[in-house]
Amino acid sequence: MPKRLWIAGLSSLLGTGCSSGEALAPPLPSCTAANAAQVSLGAVARDTALDLTQAAGCALFPTNLSTTAAIRYLVVPQSASATPNESQAYQLRGSPLLAAVAAAAFAVPAPATPAQQFDLSLRRAERELAARVPAPARAPARALLAPTPVDSGNVRTFKVCAVAVGCDARKSNTLASVTATALKVGQHIAIYVDNAAPQPGMSQSDLDNLRAIFDTSLYELDTLAFGRESDIDNNGMVIVLMTGKVNALVSKDSCAKGLIAGYFFGADLITTPPFATGNNGEIFYAMVPDPSATLSCAYSVLTVRQLVPQTFVHEFQHMISFNQHFLLRGESSEDLWLNEGLSHYAEELGGRSFLPADSATFCSYVFGDVFNAGQYFGAPQNYFLVDTAGIGGLAERGAYWLFVRYLVDRFSTDASTAAANVVTRSLEQTARIGADNVSAATATPFDTLLKQWAFANYVSDLPGFAVPPKLRYTKWQFRTAFPVLNARCSNRIPAAFPLDTAAHAYPASSISASGVLRAGSAGYYIAQQAPGEPEFILQVNGFDRLVFAPYSTLLRARVVPRLNVIRLQ
Repeated sequence: MPKRLWIAGLSSLLGTGCSSGEALAPPLPSCTAANAAQVSLGAVARDTALDLTQAAGCALFPTNLSTTAAIRYLVVPQSASATPNESQAYQLRGSPLLAAVAAAAFAVPAPATPAQQFDLSLRRAERELAARVPAPARAPARALLAPTPVDSGNVRTFKVCAVAVGCDARKSNTLASVTATALKVGQHIAIYVDNAAPQPGMSQSDLDNLRAIFDTSLYELDTLAFGRESDIDNNGMVIVLMTGKVNALVSKDSCAKGLIAGYFFGADLITTPPFATGNNGEIFYAMVPDPSATLSCAYSVLTVRQLVPQTFVHEFQHMISFNQHFLLRGESSEDLWLNEGLSHYAEELGGRSFLPADSATFCSYVFGDVFNAGQYFGAPQNYFLVDTAGIGGLAERGAYWLFVRYLVDRFSTDASTAAANVVTRSLEQTARIGADNVSAATATPFDTLLKQWAFANYVSDLPGFAVPPKLRYTKWQFRTAFPVLNARCSNRIPAAFPLDTAAHAYPASSISASGVLRAGSAGYYIAQQAPGEPEFILQVNGFDRLVFAPYSTLLRARVVPRLNVIRLQ
């Protein structure tokens, strides 16, 4: 999906906390030692997950028998729901119970940027069109002849999105016609440049550099990690169409809000009449240099050289995913949150390919992922992981990337790239999508994976903590990475690990906090039990907008509410 400048803070699309026509959640029973779930974590690094629809939403922790050492628990209320955008407000309280805190507010989404609107418009049109194609007819006919590569100098006319909202390959008034010439042809990539692109544009040397990066590095990275793209136009190549129509998708008065550096549109790969309304080929659309801002915002050759390859490695994953799920297996395209997570992981792969020699280029590829992860870590309870209503703000994209990164680290048989590719290909080369895909590929229940991921986010590199292997990121040590990348890459990356600040510490028996459970995501609290402190109860109450008294119900079962606890000390 379109690349954007990673500077605009975006709020997530939030749920309402109540579904239309849904019955009220059960009333909240009294929380006592008799009806609470028993928590017994006798050793450091032991953990448990409690179903908050049971045991009155209560958890009983034993007395700290030590007279000298405190006990610290990481307490993580989480929605393990695989239902996109499911949410409900909650309150976490320790015993003795305190007066109820104010209801957690559902934030009002910030206005969408042009790039965000364009993303959502394309994906909706793509999925709607794909869903209309009868399943037996989804796969394109296979060419019987050897591929006919593109010739350098070939001139071709393409249909390109002319509007940022509502682009639809079936509606000619949303498209523009572009005549372009193939100026650079490699083994896997053919670069066409719009004949009407502003001049002077990219030099032959600039185009040679782009072709080399696409052809010899990024193409191989993506295909090894995710599988092959389709070849419905039988040319054995992916076309990179560089056109000012991409620049013009963002108006001049929106330049400060971000840019669209490129995109892929699945409609180009649907060949079944009467649904074949795209360009019938594998095409990545990219911006062109326009330093004089004749089309829209001013972008130099250097900017294009930096941003377009990063966008390509991201968008090419989407192209491969569409082929693997829809064309080859005749099923729905991948859920947006997991599709985006895999594409952001592809950006990281691109960056790592430049190490150790070129740390500056590594920074340019991973900056967006790390910045987004910082936004998520700063307030994880505010954002969804499982989300298909949109394509996510920056923090949600951070969650998507982190979850895929964790899955790769957790299920790779060793630290090699080849082992990592086995994991990502298993997520790609399947008819399953979303949470069902993840569970099948890992042979692990989705709620278990969410619990382990939530713990790993905090304990993976926690100093002095013996981290269980299942709770570890192997390629990242975030407490070290954030200050290093802040100094090396950009001071917009947080200088310290944001989750350390977000995980507020409380005396165990007097926790009083509220938040919102959002599908897949979690809140973080540290409960500290002093030496000799007696047993205490934690209760998680639900908030139902149809009930007058706030936090007076159990959490709804469809939120799949869990209280995950791991002993830190």
